[in-house]
Amino acid sequence: MNRIIFVETGVGIDTHGQNVTKAAVRAVENAIHYNSMPGLKEYLPEKSLDNMKVNVKLAVPADKDLLDHAAIKKEIPYGTVTVEVVDGGMATSSGILLEEQADTSDLMYIVNAAVEVGY
Repeated sequence: MNRIIFVETGVGIDTHGQNVTKAAVRAVENAIHYNSMPGLKEYLPEKSLDNMKVNVKLAVPADKDLLDHAAIKKEIPYGTVTVEVVDGGMATSSGILLEEQADTSDLMYIVNAAVEVGY
């Protein structure tokens, strides 16, 4: 990415099931779903959303190898999307293990996202 136009941040949590992808998708949704970018096309090459580049940085507490990058990319409707994963986030007790929620432990995963948009 040559130029970052803006960065949106979000947090996502999977309370039961220990699904790091679910938490990451929620973090990306949290980052992008409360914004409107009506003037963005004016800054992009050829004024086309196809020329937008989006880098999704995720701070993930565990199971990084289980993170479904394709599911993350599907959250971004335009442009070329890359996913970068770093250590971070949090794994903490939910206070209860619920087998009917597919829990394998009492942990809940919290993922932080920074979504960089530019060209």
